[in-house]
Amino acid sequence: MAFFDKLLGKKKPELKAKCPITREPIENGFGYLLTTSQIVASKKYWDMIMTEPETMSYTVSHFKNISSGTQMRNMIFEKYSTIDKPWMISDSCINLFENVDKKEARENARKWWANAGNFTPESSGPAVQTVDNQTFQNWKDYAVMEAGRNRIVLQ
Repeated sequence: MAFFDKLLGKKKPELKAKCPITREPIENGFGYLLTTSQIVASKKYWDMIMTEPETMSYTVSHFKNISSGTQMRNMIFEKYSTIDKPWMISDSCINLFENVDKKEARENARKWWANAGNFTPESSGPAVQTVDNQTFQNWKDYAVMEAGRNRIVLQ
């Protein structure tokens, strides 16, 4: 079949990746492949997420003890922590993840590219399924209750 596809000019669509944080395209062979548990285990990441323009009002409400702000921050945590697939992270964002072995993450990205996007590192999947309960709860508590505290000014 591949012979006929070549003969007829059909070719597979090119594999593309886009950083989920910056939305910038990642060139073939580059990037870092992280699991969801690696993503949620980063204070820098949560500080950034909870103080983006779209989420800042929830953060301010949360720190003013308005329950709807805390509820929204909890929903934001759930949204990101339940992602099943690994994350292809750009070079400009990898420093948000302080507890990641960059060499291993780069190698996993190379495997992902080499396998046409069909490689998943061990411990991929939703964070609640891949880390112990106490660790998961600690990261959830930080993301929901503390993230962004030092970036806001309450009046």
